[in-house]
Order: sequence, then structure tokens, then C-alpha cells
Amino acid sequence: MQVDSHDDPEGRRFTLPAPYVEVFTDRDSLNYLAPFARMMVGVVRPLPAVLEAFRGGGGVAYADYDADFNEGQGEMNRTMFVNLLGTQWLPAIADVDARLRADPPARVADVACGTGFSSMAIAQAYPRVRVDGIDLDDASIALARDHLAGSDVGDRVSFSVADAADPQLPGRYDLVTVFEAVHDMSNPVQALRGIRGLLGDGGCAIIADERVAETFTAPGGEVERLMYGYSVLACLPMGRAEQPSAATGTAMRPDTLSDYAQAAGFREVQILPIENDFWRFYRLNP
Repeated sequence: MQVDSHDDPEGRRFTLPAPYVEVFTDRDSLNYLAPFARMMVGVVRPLPAVLEAFRGGGGVAYADYDADFNEGQGEMNRTMFVNLLGTQWLPAIADVDARLRADPPARVADVACGTGFSSMAIAQAYPRVRVDGIDLDDASIALARDHLAGSDVGDRVSFSVADAADPQLPGRYDLVTVFEAVHDMSNPVQALRGIRGLLGDGGCAIIADERVAETFTAPGGEVERLMYGYSVLACLPMGRAEQPSAATGTAMRPDTLSDYAQAAGFREVQILPIENDFWRFYRLNP
């Protein structure tokens, strides 16, 4: 398969080889990278504010990163959620998978749900469950609701602007998920304490965050260097937007998350045997 891109006046034809077509056009492919370009455009637009934040010790709010970053990141993660979340990641956790398939229907809270694709993927993989996606960002929740409107899980998924640390949220969930968000939080211990409070009897939290090295070494590997680049441009400034801040940054190592979870009252933190090039998966038991 080739896609013609241009016929010039001299009759020369420019084509895109088949392996590259998938990268640019197949939205459901794990090789789809078109949103990455959009995300990177969005991540550099606030650069003057980022420079000022590092000079003055402040941060840059997530809302100051525009739609190119928000939607580009959402689309990049979507491919993993569509292909892996309900077919590999959650099925790899036997008791969680069984509960999501059982009656009475399980309830899932998808914290920091962003543009909603993770919440919808859980509901699509498990036809009995009810998923409540919550996020602090109004624009993300608006996008999530738009995405839900065109889906087949609208009766079992809801989205709301809420804080996981809000004491008004009831403890009634069998599972709480957080995908690629704990390292962005100004106060991760408070957030994890709120997540612990959301869990009902027998429930657990599944956290996916960046698969950086377990300890700092120099020079770091390719993933490590990529994550530090993200950290400087986006994640660390976002996490410092509210003070006081843990200022975690993208390179959150397992010991750091374990310390946060234990301070939040979780009795056990497990690293799950789920393979992924970019994310490490944790199970937090209350």
C-alpha cells in the first residue's frame, strides 16, 4: 500500500512506503505516532513561562499547556489503552480481572482520567463494570465527555471534575486506577491518601507510571533521558504549580512511589510483572 502525497509539474510522484502509513494514519495501532508531533508542539509553547518558573522557583499550571499538548497526549496514550489495558494489563492481575468480570458489578474509579480513553477502555473490556472518571482539569473532562458521547459505554461511564483527595467522595470502589499521573501531582501523598479512602473492602489501587531506572545512574538509558526531557519541559513545572510541592518530576523511581504510598497509609506496594517499554505498574493494597 502506498499513499500518494504529491505530483509535481515534472511528473515525479512522491509516495509513502507502507510501513510508514500505519505510523501516520492508523489511530488504533500501537505504532501510531502522529499525536506525538502535536504533543511536542504543545509542550514547548509555554517555554517562556517554564524558564521563568525555574528562575523563580515556581511552576506552570497544566491549564497553561494548550489543546495541542492535552489532546496530543490523550491520543498517544489512547493506543495503549485500546490495545493493552483490557487484553493484557488488567487480565495479568488475576484477582482483579476476576472481580471485574463478576457480580455484583464492580465499581472502578479512574483517577486523573484525562481525556477519558482509559475509563472507556476498562468499560469496553469488562461489560459489567461501572467506571467513574475524575480529573481536576475542566478541559480534559469536557473532551472525555465528547469522546464518551460517541461510544457504546455511555450508560456505564461517567466523567466529573473532582479531586481524589476530596473527603466527600465515598469509599465504595473495588478498583482505583491512576495512569501516568502520580508524578505530576504537587501533593502525591495527599492524593494517594484520598485514593485509599475511595477503596471498599477487598479493593486495591493500580498505578502505572514511568518506567525509569530503579536507581539513578549516569549516563542514563534512552528511556531515562526521554523522561528527563519531559520532566524539564512539562511534568516538573506542572507539579510545582501548587505549593508546597513534592516536585517529583517524571523520573519517579519505585522507592519514591513506595514512600508516598506508605505515608498515605497503604500497607503494601507491589511491582506487577507487566511488561511495557515506558510504564511500570504497581499494586497498592490498603
